Amino acid sequence: MLAIDRDGRLVDEIKDEVDVAVRLDSTDRQALLAQEVDKVDAAAVAIGENFEASLLTTVLLKQFGVERVICRAQTSVHAEIFQQIGADEVVQPEQETGAHLARRLANPRLVDAFRLADGLTLIEFSAPEEFQQKSLRHLALRTKYDVNLVVIRRRQAGSGGTDVRVFSPSPEEVIQPDDILVMIGSDEALARLPKE
Repeated sequence: MLAIDRDGRLVDEIKDEVDVAVRLDSTDRQALLAQEVDKVDAAAVAIGENFEASLLTTVLLKQFGVERVICRAQTSVHAEIFQQIGADEVVQPEQETGAHLARRLANPRLVDAFRLADGLTLIEFSAPEEFQQKSLRHLALRTKYDVNLVVIRRRQAGSGGTDVRVFSPSPEEVIQPDDILVMIGSDEALARLPKE
């Protein structure tokens, strides 16, 4: 793994985490070629506040034939521009973190959420009291909520909470108070789950 930055301090901070850490300007075509960036399988462009440098770096990487270029965008306009110039993937960590925080504030039982596609999400959800000590057959989650329970994460008895059993449940499985339920559904369906 190769890490590149213009800031020597940042290069020093990351050097023990990667194979090679180099201080250089990623918009300098010859400097990039000298580091054989044209031979990498994938590149992540995350240049902070300097959108122009991110843009130029992305263009160079695509010109070099880098198969997969992932860009960090600060705004949706920047994301659209990256897509237009050929970025293979664009991430917006600030917006994604904000959306995740909003979901957690709206539903305190939410442990984590992963967007699978537009309008389809996988969530980790602490078992609500309404579900506890009831079988999955009785709960009829697919019928009542239009969601699919994929996995249950359950602490092992007597383990002090460190060992977790993860399993695909049967219809007769009874939900326990400390269970974490991993569910998939549309955003609308998941929003109907109990929030207490």
